[in-house]
Amino acid sequence: MSDVIEGQPQPKHSRAASFVWVSVAYALALAVAVGVARYWGWTVPWQTVLLADFAATIVVFGFSRALDNSSVYDPYWSVVPPVVALAIPMCTQSSAPSLRVWLVIALVSLWGARLTYNWARGWPGLHHEDWRYVDFRKKTGPFYWVVSFFGLHSMPTVTVFLGMLPLFYAVGTGTAPLGWLDALAAVVTLGFTAIEAIADEQLRAFRRECEERGERGVIMDRGLWKYCRHPNYLGEIGFWWGVFLFGLASDRGALWTIVGALWTTVLFVAISIPLIDKRSIARRPAYAEHMKRVPALIPNPFVK
Repeated sequence: MSDVIEGQPQPKHSRAASFVWVSVAYALALAVAVGVARYWGWTVPWQTVLLADFAATIVVFGFSRALDNSSVYDPYWSVVPPVVALAIPMCTQSSAPSLRVWLVIALVSLWGARLTYNWARGWPGLHHEDWRYVDFRKKTGPFYWVVSFFGLHSMPTVTVFLGMLPLFYAVGTGTAPLGWLDALAAVVTLGFTAIEAIADEQLRAFRRECEERGERGVIMDRGLWKYCRHPNYLGEIGFWWGVFLFGLASDRGALWTIVGALWTTVLFVAISIPLIDKRSIARRPAYAEHMKRVPALIPNPFVK
């Protein structure tokens, strides 16, 4: 039986074809990044990684523009850190990787794989674009793709790069022996990865139930979402603080890399959370009252 509904516009790309396009985009982006890194050399690793990172971003942006969908960039956030975590030891260490290096790579890869999988199973394909990008299209008109390049592609790349700065110490030049700060970093990184994963699963199950029951405008206030409005964002922010702690554990000189975790926190608190709260108020009449009872990020165990 055909799934085509007569008179209804059909997607230009199927879901399977959409994933093929995205896979091609990221494979080409990786190839270009490696080419840039090889040409530039590894004498100054963070500068080289930054150049390669932006080269890859430009490639992904090219596909976003060609496919007329900025959501092609969405998995970049979770795909790049594991690749960088693996690449740094190859060009900064002559000896065998330490236990810390393997631990950091494993935790960053776990976080990246989980988040990428969460994106992949929820992405319907190239006929769908993030609602925030759709809003930007309406507001910026003919200047949308300029805004998309700088605001939706380049700025997130900078944000992720800043968050990755501690990795240049943790899996690169840091030589301090394993200690209590590594244990704390592991607990924080793994713990907040778990919080984000649990929150995403709870939200996915909630949305599925609402669709099955035909309910609209219902507020998610179960599980972790009962105690704060954005536990998934809390998990994301906490992960980057864990990465920073690993950098600090490997070399106290890495203290300056706190800029990454701080910037990520500011980005979510000052931009992402207000934006999604504003949308929730417009879509759910009771959400304003919900905001008064439930904190945005720091869980309140006494919420009733």
